[in-house]
Amino acid sequence: MARIKQLSKHLINQIAAGEVIERPASVVKELVENSVDAGATKISIEINNDCRDIRVADNGSGIHPDDIMLAFSKHATSKIATDEDLFDIHTLGFRGEALSSIISISKLTCTTRTTDFETGTKVKCENSEVKQVETGCAVGTIMDIKDLFYNLPARLKFLKSSNTEFSYIQELVQSIALAHPECSFELKKFGKTILKTSAQNNLLQTIKEVYSSDVTSNLKEVLKTDNLSGLKISGYVSTPDYTRSSKKSYHIYINSRTVKCPVFQKAIDTAYKSLIANGKYPFVVLNLEIPPSDVDVNVHPTKKEVRYKNPNQVFNFIYTSIQAGLMNYVEKQQTHNQQPAIPGRENIVDFVQPKLESTGDIFFDKSNDTIYVSDKIMQEKEEKFSQQQQEQKQFFVPVETTQEPEENIIGQYKNTYILVEKDDGMEIIDQHIAEERYIYEKLMSEKNIVSQMLFVSDVIPVSSTEAELIKENLDKFEKFGFGIEFLKDNELIFRKVPQMIAKVNPKEILADILENIDGNIDRLEEKILITTACKASVKAGQKLSTWQMQEIVKKWRTTKMPYTCPHGRPIVKFFTHKEIAGFFQRNA
Repeated sequence: MARIKQLSKHLINQIAAGEVIERPASVVKELVENSVDAGATKISIEINNDCRDIRVADNGSGIHPDDIMLAFSKHATSKIATDEDLFDIHTLGFRGEALSSIISISKLTCTTRTTDFETGTKVKCENSEVKQVETGCAVGTIMDIKDLFYNLPARLKFLKSSNTEFSYIQELVQSIALAHPECSFELKKFGKTILKTSAQNNLLQTIKEVYSSDVTSNLKEVLKTDNLSGLKISGYVSTPDYTRSSKKSYHIYINSRTVKCPVFQKAIDTAYKSLIANGKYPFVVLNLEIPPSDVDVNVHPTKKEVRYKNPNQVFNFIYTSIQAGLMNYVEKQQTHNQQPAIPGRENIVDFVQPKLESTGDIFFDKSNDTIYVSDKIMQEKEEKFSQQQQEQKQFFVPVETTQEPEENIIGQYKNTYILVEKDDGMEIIDQHIAEERYIYEKLMSEKNIVSQMLFVSDVIPVSSTEAELIKENLDKFEKFGFGIEFLKDNELIFRKVPQMIAKVNPKEILADILENIDGNIDRLEEKILITTACKASVKAGQKLSTWQMQEIVKKWRTTKMPYTCPHGRPIVKFFTHKEIAGFFQRNA
């Protein structure tokens, strides 16, 4: 075995660079985060030479000329100073590793100036050697990286194509831009602007600039604060009928830091579990503000992993906040231009419009999804009701009530879809799915489901595995109106079923429940409810009268989640009048 010797400073930096700088996107991340920490309001990123030349310029505070040499040293930083600071981090960077790692694997030129000096400083770095000269420049910092990995040919071989590497950079810049709508970002590829945000400090506007108005027209606001725990969450989530095919659209942040957090992701998945189909995912932009002492970001060199002091509390807070947002509960009234109207969806997403008064008279309890009303409001309502009763006794006539406006039903298409004319377009509603959503939520809210006794029931054979599963969960079936009795180990009959599906063959009901379970008893109660709601709903292909269609649509509009059925299928498709007229080349 060879003798032990001290590694050179340059080799140490190259080894450390392997942890921090995986690819060109890693360089962009470190430099852009430094710009954000420096208070920049304008950041420009230019990419050239197969993503090996990177230029990041900002108008931040700059680097003091006396600190410039130290900035490129290992473990040198302005962001923490003591052991205690490690548990009270308010910046994106804090390790002091990025610049020393970058200069060990690239040729870097840094030009910087602070407001305290008339001239700036230019530093050239190569092979971990740093040379400093005075120069003229604007306030801020420009980091110019050339020939990334020029001295690590093995690393170059592992880089993917130029387009693939740039896609990583673009996703990164998009993510940081969404976390900082107060800052303007511009991303250029070979001189062409690919992304530009306007720094309006409006998250919805930034989402529109990064993606499109199509995305913003399908978003619901999430805004909730828990003063006791110091937790606050803000952002937007998509309606369940607007989904993506992967979790790439999960933009989640902890104190404005991009993270990959299983707790956060699980909370999102749970909130949408009975709203979207398997293999589909919502579009999410959420930032969780949490006291720095309650979260550890010093888990991994990339700082993407976090640990919470109380993960269950964080999970429940995120989960209930998303649920509240989807049901139109927000912490404050929407301000003008904060969220654009959703074309053609005014009567779809706004069925339940509870108002949260700033006086605290009405509030939402996240623990059980319940609205509570203060004694003052209840007293006012009781006094008003008492007054109405007195008027009725005095005049011997009932108080007139305002009739709900009738839906403008055009008709039924293929005995499956209800056509509804709206002021600005037309809705096509799936009759089965709409009623299924209503019945599902009704069953969820009922404490005692009315059952009907069966005088005669078919004997239903089941496998040993199915029999064991049913026997272990008889109480759950009983809870939702099913009475099951075993005649033999592998034979059972239904003694009662929920009244709303009394006409359905019990054999068919059980087959559907077992098919939904498919050996997985997770969320068994929910699957029983889904099957019950599905069987109780009007079927596709069933001809309906106008009155029946009115009832289905009216009840569906009262649901909390009117976007999809419990299986995740969309309920309604809206066509604006402008779209329809445009197809026929008419002026809207």
